[in-house]
Amino acid sequence: MFESHFGLSAPPFQLSPDPSFYFDSRGHSNALAYLKFGVYQREGFIVVTGEIGAGKTTLVRTLLEGLDPEKIVAAQVVNTQLDSGDLLQAICTAFGIPTQGTSKAQWIATLEAFLVALAVAGRRALLVVDEAQNLGLREIEELRMLSNFQLGSQALLQSFLVGQPELRKLLQSASMEQLRQRVIASCHLGPLGADETRGYIEHRLRHVGWTDRPLFSDDAFTQIYVCTQGIPRRINVLCNRLLLACFLASKDTIEAADVTATAGEMRAEVGDAIAPATGVFHSGT
Repeated sequence: MFESHFGLSAPPFQLSPDPSFYFDSRGHSNALAYLKFGVYQREGFIVVTGEIGAGKTTLVRTLLEGLDPEKIVAAQVVNTQLDSGDLLQAICTAFGIPTQGTSKAQWIATLEAFLVALAVAGRRALLVVDEAQNLGLREIEELRMLSNFQLGSQALLQSFLVGQPELRKLLQSASMEQLRQRVIASCHLGPLGADETRGYIEHRLRHVGWTDRPLFSDDAFTQIYVCTQGIPRRINVLCNRLLLACFLASKDTIEAADVTATAGEMRAEVGDAIAPATGVFHSGT
């Protein structure tokens, strides 16, 4: 609606993860370096954690887009509220493997044959398990057992576990000792700082052709940070609404007062999708 009015080529703050909008903050840059190191090791588990909306999925997709599909076959499992048998079937489906038969043993045999065939062809498999904090202990143990697949000295499957901070607590439990010994890289995505929040907003806007219309005042950027606490998804939600409000009001500048008013409206509509009203910034105070 407002994109053509402001001369933008596409929505700058869509919620769907899109690697083309990847913003290289200090935290995301460090995390990406850890992930690349992990992939280079060709084995074990890589753990990525962060709060809801911190950019975990975008980070992983950015990494995957940089991999050579002729050498690495990647698959993703998102629905992790499964028992171990269903998880195995979901993994097979993610890799495009027909699941013949209905027994767990058959799924394991089919998956292992697929992984061996990849290795013989000079390729390897990478499994991404999203929302991994929802996995039960049995399902995590199942993933650990799959990491035992080898052809000679070569591991056949490497796995990313991506989830909310609860995943870290889960992996610290006493029963997870064997899996922890196979974690070769891990990272936690925290929120953006105030300067990074501004950089993130400007980065996404410029990616779609922004030419300072609408103009965000310095105080508006600060207020956006206060209202979103630097969480990228919260920033996207708030900024998308701000652009719409600016368009509807026929304005070309977004001020701190606009941010406060819009955030208040959203808070009344959807609760804590953005931060509470406490600590609101006002210019000159």
